[in-house]
Amino acid sequence: MAEVAVHFTLATLPDDYMMITIHIPDDIAIKEISETDLPPDWKEFPHPASTQKFGDDFVLENKFGVLLIPSVVTKGDHNVLINPNHIDFGRVKITEIEKFPFDNRIFK
Repeated sequence: MAEVAVHFTLATLPDDYMMITIHIPDDIAIKEISETDLPPDWKEFPHPASTQKFGDDFVLENKFGVLLIPSVVTKGDHNVLINPNHIDFGRVKITEIEKFPFDNRIFK
């Protein structure tokens, strides 16, 4: 929720914003990144080209189906990026789609 709240206000949040639950099989290769692996400017806003290149390289390298990367917004949390070019992409399945359960207090 924090990742979304930093980019939207309650007024600009799309009415059709959804939460999707996915299943990633345990045997899909995951690359886990620590903060020390990231470019020095990774927390800057707007997003620097170095972080975009980091993501592009992950997809082009195509060794891993999933990238687990630290969140800029919430310390200790991670974002999960799924490589659409990886051979195992088709094994990642959507298991549930529902309206995103925002608590309006988050935007006050």
